[in-house]
Amino acid sequence: MLNRMARRRSTRAIDMSGPGPSPEQLEALLKLAARVPDHGKLFPWRFMVFEGEARSRFGEKLEAFARADIPDGSEERFALERSRFERAPLVIAVISHVTVPHKIPEWEQIMSAGAVCQNLLLAADAMGFGAQWLTEWYAFDARVRAVLGLADNERVAGFIYVGTQAVAAVERPRKPPQVTRWTGKA
Repeated sequence: MLNRMARRRSTRAIDMSGPGPSPEQLEALLKLAARVPDHGKLFPWRFMVFEGEARSRFGEKLEAFARADIPDGSEERFALERSRFERAPLVIAVISHVTVPHKIPEWEQIMSAGAVCQNLLLAADAMGFGAQWLTEWYAFDARVRAVLGLADNERVAGFIYVGTQAVAAVERPRKPPQVTRWTGKA
């Protein structure tokens, strides 16, 4: 496990192809992703799965929004929006669902959703798939929120693209972690 974590890197969605996870693998991915810290057992997140034709239908919505926002945009730009979810055979939206007010701070609930996203990346890697955590503009767009049926207390924590690596993931430069040790001395 530690060796996998030491080598973990994102596979760009555009570098993915099929096959994606089988139904049994998807079920396992979601169960593994859900094994995160969750103070108060609130389950402050949920999953929304895009596969098959649903990816294209969602892309049609993104294209329509782009055409409305950029009336003089290029056909290449509109094609990009239309095909965004077709870059990988599976896209899993992690929806942060916070309960406010609650004794569990909102920040802890949001962090739990972030942990779900990371677990999805690790589980997909362990299954031999490539994965990438993206948000991009559509994660923050009010019209997209409406299309997804998000409640006022929900937002997209991330879209996790999962598929077979068509191109090997490339290592990127990584900075050493910053560490400060508190000693209690002034």
